[in-house]
Amino acid sequence: MEYERQVFHILDSAFYFLNSKIMKIIIKTKNLELTDSLDSLINKKMKGLEKFIKVLKKDFSEIFIEIEKETKHHKKGDVFISEAIIRLPGKSLVAKSHGDNLLKAITQVREELEREIKKYKTKIIELPRRKYRKTKRELL
Repeated sequence: MEYERQVFHILDSAFYFLNSKIMKIIIKTKNLELTDSLDSLINKKMKGLEKFIKVLKKDFSEIFIEIEKETKHHKKGDVFISEAIIRLPGKSLVAKSHGDNLLKAITQVREELEREIKKYKTKIIELPRRKYRKTKRELL
């Protein structure tokens, strides 16, 4: 009986993973044209965050990404701004980056979001553990 339950759980998890969309990515650009290559680059970078969100056992999340070029007449320096907001149930995680290269700015935002998700995950996991330890100490 226990073995059948485990097999069912594994198959159910695999089916959920293959057939569901956990993340919805919304891209907004300012002073830039959203080309197919830019769209696929952003989707590729942000889809990597899905594995971290899935660990949180959240059914659905949205990522709002805003990519902009400060002004059309600037040519040098930190011209590109990339900002991303992940909406999880009960929490919003925000990351922002400036860069002289669009790819660099997008990569920095992804890395910052990854750190934020890991921090959020640690907080969610540690809180019940701390409560358990506290009640355990009180009982002893």
